[in-house]
Amino acid sequence: MNPNLSIVQPVLVQAFLTLMLLFWMGKERYAAVRSGEVVSNEPGVQPTWKGRAGTISNAFHNQLEMPILFYVVVILAMLTGSADYPMTALAWVYVILRVVHTAIHTTYNKIAHRFLVYLLSNLILVAMWVKLAIHVLTAG
Repeated sequence: MNPNLSIVQPVLVQAFLTLMLLFWMGKERYAAVRSGEVVSNEPGVQPTWKGRAGTISNAFHNQLEMPILFYVVVILAMLTGSADYPMTALAWVYVILRVVHTAIHTTYNKIAHRFLVYLLSNLILVAMWVKLAIHVLTAG
């Protein structure tokens, strides 16, 4: 199998996770506005989302932070020819940890557990960037 194709699979899972949270967030926000729990009449000021709407909103926004560097490192790995088996394995571990992070965040939300998974996922992301840098700096 072409390594470039297999590294796209975890990217698709990460994108699906983000999109799933987008729609879930929309559902929760709609319910919060409809119930009168959240009202925003001031132009240009975002409402403060409370309860379930706030939790899902925060989980969604988490997917727009560090995963941006994941998308970039995967694209660069594909362009530089470093999208090999180890890089793909790291990508899968990263995405699995992001799924676990989201599951913790949207269920029981124990901060210590969520932080541990967040830390591990970021260490994997750093490893991906280091692997890419070594590949590029040593001319593959």
